[in-house]
Amino acid sequence: MQRFHVRQVAVLGAGVMGAQIAAHLVNLKVPVLLFDLPTAKASDKTGSSAIALRAIENLKKLKPAPLGWAEDAALIRPANYDEHLDELKACDLVIEAIAERMDWKLELYRKIAPALAPHALVASNTSGLSITALAQALPEALRPRFCGIHFFNPPRYMQLVELIATGHTDPQVMDQLETFVTTTLGKSVVRAKDTPNFIANRVGTAGMLATMVQADQFGLSYDVVDDLTGKKLGRAASGTFRTADVVGLDTLAHVIGTLRENFSLADDPFAALYQTPPVLQKLIEGQRLGQKSGAGFYKKVGREVLRLDPQSLDYVSGGTKADDVVGRMLKKPAPERLKLLRNAQGAQARFLWAILRDQFHYAAVHLHDIAETARDVDLAMRWGFGVKQGPFELWQEAGWRQVARWIQDDIDAGLALCKAPLPAWVFKGPVDEAGGVHTAEGSWSPALGRFVPRRALPVHARQHFPEDVMSTPAQLAARAGTTVHEDDAIRLWSLDGQVLIASIKTKMHAISPDVAEGLNQAVELAEKSYEGLVIWSPDDVFSAGADLQAMIPAFMLAGVSAIESAEHELQRVMLRLRYAQVPVVAAVRGLALGGGCELAVHCARRVAALESYIGLVEVGVGLVPGAGGLAYIARRAAENAQASTSKDLLPFLTEGFTAAAMAKVGTSALESRKLGYLLDSDLIVAHRDELLYVALGEARAMAAAGWRPPQRRAFAAAGRHAQATIMGQLVNMRDGGFISAHDFHIGKCIAGVVCGGDVDAGTLVTEEYLMALERRAFCKLVAHPKSQERIMAMMSTGKPLRN
Repeated sequence: MQRFHVRQVAVLGAGVMGAQIAAHLVNLKVPVLLFDLPTAKASDKTGSSAIALRAIENLKKLKPAPLGWAEDAALIRPANYDEHLDELKACDLVIEAIAERMDWKLELYRKIAPALAPHALVASNTSGLSITALAQALPEALRPRFCGIHFFNPPRYMQLVELIATGHTDPQVMDQLETFVTTTLGKSVVRAKDTPNFIANRVGTAGMLATMVQADQFGLSYDVVDDLTGKKLGRAASGTFRTADVVGLDTLAHVIGTLRENFSLADDPFAALYQTPPVLQKLIEGQRLGQKSGAGFYKKVGREVLRLDPQSLDYVSGGTKADDVVGRMLKKPAPERLKLLRNAQGAQARFLWAILRDQFHYAAVHLHDIAETARDVDLAMRWGFGVKQGPFELWQEAGWRQVARWIQDDIDAGLALCKAPLPAWVFKGPVDEAGGVHTAEGSWSPALGRFVPRRALPVHARQHFPEDVMSTPAQLAARAGTTVHEDDAIRLWSLDGQVLIASIKTKMHAISPDVAEGLNQAVELAEKSYEGLVIWSPDDVFSAGADLQAMIPAFMLAGVSAIESAEHELQRVMLRLRYAQVPVVAAVRGLALGGGCELAVHCARRVAALESYIGLVEVGVGLVPGAGGLAYIARRAAENAQASTSKDLLPFLTEGFTAAAMAKVGTSALESRKLGYLLDSDLIVAHRDELLYVALGEARAMAAAGWRPPQRRAFAAAGRHAQATIMGQLVNMRDGGFISAHDFHIGKCIAGVVCGGDVDAGTLVTEEYLMALERRAFCKLVAHPKSQERIMAMMSTGKPLRN
């Protein structure tokens, strides 16, 4: 495949989606022009691109944050169609993201077509308009380079991107765009057929409508439905009605309208379902549009979340949960779970069976028209709607033949939402013989009449353990490669015999004494027989920190001495990693908190997924970092000061001290770099499933370049005067009510360590010396009653206590 270079992207339309797509592009260092309509020349600096400029400024205020680092908003260049069309010639990719109006889009295409570069790809970010119809507005020569690209909202966080070809789209264009979207933007791609609302919104919206219909029929309140259709069902925690509020009720109504306008009973047996529910229509008419307007199916008043009463349209007390018996049913294995729900007498259980049956029925009837294979439907629902299993996966796990008979029996009895029978392929032929649509050979394609393997592009080879149907990366990784050592705490293994991989196995990958011992063993093995060591976990937790549950029993039995000994050993392991004779690479994905952060910063290099959340958070449990985190802050400050012309260490120390004392967590790899937990030399990877590939490559490259560990050397401490300055600031915060007395005490401990204790400014100290100070402060706090209260609160509730 010919390499496709994207040097610059133009995003047309500075609305909610367009601006956030532009933000995600600059997160990943892709230069962006953000176009919108021109405005009259203003006297201020906004000029005629004021609409785009306001959208860029607004990106800094949005939550969740579309930018990994808010200041990067300045990298997006505002533009307008009157003055800047010529700049499209320098764009390799143009993404149109204006409002969902076919006439507006067609008019814009006619306007931009003459200005496009002859090689540029053009894609429409539409949630459901016909890509083939849109292509008709483009010159014939441009149509092979045009397709649909559907980002899910918010673009930075949602994994799914649907790509939609027309009959004219060059297949190589689709491959090039999938490669760019995967590796550069970090998204997972599903190719959808050009049908209204494509795959995820088609199946997902039908499922939401069916849930609303069935909730009304079974007389269930919105809060109970959301409790039933959230995490208990393996779906997003927001359930159904809260999800509608988050999406926007007007947006939901628009998606429903697209289905209603495009389908009748003649071409879709579920067409009667595509009606805006009366209560939804009334909410929209009253401008109660969900979260963005402050009221929808729910309304927050103070700290209380009220739910809508559909009869009175008033808000009443909410928070009602599902019956415990139903919750117990949902914990059973899939075959038993669905049987219990179908045969239950209670309304809640029968409601759940009804919505699952309706989703299975809908997906089977429409599979031929909306997707190439059942895999595409299941992955689209996983990545676009946050479900743990797509409809076909759950159906197959529960027993394909039995569930199919139950569904058809309900259809025959008039209990289903439509009378259309299940397709013939469900009951006979290869699917029936295989016991489902997913096999080792591939996934079922009704259009082709066979099982089709997953598309194989060169970019996919970068994903050692990609998420796939009926499996997760963790399941695949647990059996992969050659195991060198494994126990309950850690697995040491290799894929290629060149680089050793260490995967922590404890809950949340907490660092226990056994894990520390395993990491020490990993260094020994890597130095003896491998070119490098990579620390990697196949899920969204690198390490959530030290194992508090292992610490408390030791403290109760042997007191502070047991804690001191364990901390000393952990610090030795961190230094062992730092000074290993082979390069040690931390492959960070998701949470790297407390001890997990300390583990990462002591490695020779970090390769981090964009969505990595890194920080020293020990203050939340009444402690200070105890595995070298404060020593790291002091050393980095000294190194940064030495590289500058300043003689004063304090300015270089302040940010690190503040981050630790306030338990700041980088909310992206970009922000973590600003906090100092990632360095400029560290790599940021967009796609989480490519993390291991890049980390292994980095370890091999460092070894090939003749890796040598850093030399142990003393460095300057900030000293007692810097500590006094920090203490003055802490006093002001305490006296002003911004921190508690115990927060002040912990901050004092942190300041004492990072400044080097009671020494003169510039005194040369070692990591071991600072770690001894750190260890002493940690152990004193473990014995402090207020810290013990925080530890116990975190262990029992999972939430920090401020005391």
